[in-house]
Amino acid sequence: MPDTIPLATANQTTTPPRQLDAALVWLMALTCGLVVANIYYNQPLLVAIGRTFHISDSRASLVATATQVGYTLGMVLVVPLGDMLERKNLILWMLGAAALCLGGAALAPTFGLLAVASVLIGLCSSVPQLLLPMAATLAPEADRGRIVGRVMSGLLIGILLSRTISGYAGAHLGWRTVFAGAGGLMLALGALLAWRLPRSRPAFADGYAALMQSLLTLTRELPDLRRSALVGGAIFASFSVFWTTLTFYLASPVYHYGSDVAGFFGLVGALGALAAPLAGKLADTRGSRYALTISLALALGAYLLLGVGGGYLAGLVLGIILLDVGVQSAHISNQTLVFSLRPEARSRLNTVYMTGYFTGGSLGSVIGGVAWMHYGWPGVCAVGSVFVLLALALHRYYGR
Repeated sequence: MPDTIPLATANQTTTPPRQLDAALVWLMALTCGLVVANIYYNQPLLVAIGRTFHISDSRASLVATATQVGYTLGMVLVVPLGDMLERKNLILWMLGAAALCLGGAALAPTFGLLAVASVLIGLCSSVPQLLLPMAATLAPEADRGRIVGRVMSGLLIGILLSRTISGYAGAHLGWRTVFAGAGGLMLALGALLAWRLPRSRPAFADGYAALMQSLLTLTRELPDLRRSALVGGAIFASFSVFWTTLTFYLASPVYHYGSDVAGFFGLVGALGALAAPLAGKLADTRGSRYALTISLALALGAYLLLGVGGGYLAGLVLGIILLDVGVQSAHISNQTLVFSLRPEARSRLNTVYMTGYFTGGSLGSVIGGVAWMHYGWPGVCAVGSVFVLLALALHRYYGR
């Protein structure tokens, strides 16, 4: 039986009861990657889904939006329970529910039912946001950014490689097979975590209503939390603008690529995810504010490159790498700061931050789809740049 992990309370120090061993860190990273992939499998498949249900590209993109909306709902309604309930049991129940919802998506006879299943898939796939506060609690304070970055690297690689896997599988086996396979993977992962994942002791003793009320209290009392949530939302909106529309751009007369080739661009983006531990280390040594400024500058440079050179393969590849390095490094810098604010409330802090983050992502998906339909690739790059500039302005001036 794995050791019990006591979560920090208001009367405890922030020193973890024992250090994270490498195997546990990598298990958390693997879990984050496999579960978060559920949200992004659909993006390279949007063209194929549109053809199946005879709908436009813009309407098909609502599948991606619905999944992100569901993930945001999971942030608000489920993740705070990590401070009140035993996390391991909560995670296992969520994985089981995710498997059922993925199976429902694979069998969906209409686009409306697929959209509903997508919302539920997103809601049940918020498991990584329960694991990250656990890692932050166990990590030594001096290494918190590095360890959170390492766990996050699994999540980020899962986001990006999910597109590669689903794009290839969708082209050769059909998009329904992708969802069915993901459901089976959740069951297998649940069995592994039931054996290895440590248990936790909740720190919040009141009821669910008080737990939810505390989210508002934390948001009101912590200006750094508000700023991080707004900056995170803006930067993730820029990320979603790009990845939601990339499949359409690659299928256009500029490239004529199918979903299998489009999915392999996730491999390019995965190079950016490898910067996550480095971003965490930079936040540990130079401070989150400095690391965030550098990250936003990289993201802005990426969109300038994509706008000018996105019609050339080399320019597109380099732009993807820069964008992913910038966006993911900004996220790690923000999250390292957030986890340092109230050790006894890390799940709720993460809820507030990630709600802002994925609300921005949902908005970016919608606006990106509209920009593509009306203004093409230049419109996508312009909207993405505006979101990065908004993040930079919020970072520099909000609440100061």
